[in-house]
Amino acid sequence: MEALTQRQLAELQQDLIGLQGELLALLDMSSESSRPVELDQPIGRLSRMDALQQQHMAKANRQGHEQRLRLVENALGAIRNDRYGECRSCEEPVGYPRLKARPETPFCLACQEEREEAR
Repeated sequence: MEALTQRQLAELQQDLIGLQGELLALLDMSSESSRPVELDQPIGRLSRMDALQQQHMAKANRQGHEQRLRLVENALGAIRNDRYGECRSCEEPVGYPRLKARPETPFCLACQEEREEAR
């Protein structure tokens, strides 16, 4: 893989900034739906179970958004430190096509596949 050009780097930085804004908005919107369910609400047992399930799914989505936001913020930090686009495992270039698809990714495709196989 080749290192990123300045134009590609600038484009990916804008992608990351846009993604950061989207994730912050999603987290803001999801804060209400992930609050605890009031158990003393005058609703039926099935409605309460449904509310608990929805709350659980909202919490899981929120955790996913928070994790992705951390990756985005780490990627923006890597840009500031001139380390963006470098695999955190093997230190080889990640590659523009992969970064365009997932600009926050810290690993090249080979290292990511190794990590997933190890699970």
